[in-house]
Amino acid sequence: MTARLMEHADQIGAAIPRGRLGEVEDLAGTLIYLASRAGAYTTGAIVPVDGGVATLR
Repeated sequence: MTARLMEHADQIGAAIPRGRLGEVEDLAGTLIYLASRAGAYTTGAIVPVDGGVATLR
């Protein structure tokens, strides 16, 4: 579904505050936190991993 989007990855990435599209490693840190003892007391939270896109609204 996103194959056509990847043709414009540079343009899309430029519109994101971090200046690039997200990669697997960007999500991995958050997932490790939530699955580890460090995130054991975190419940019902929405953790945006969007490179800052949510701050644009």
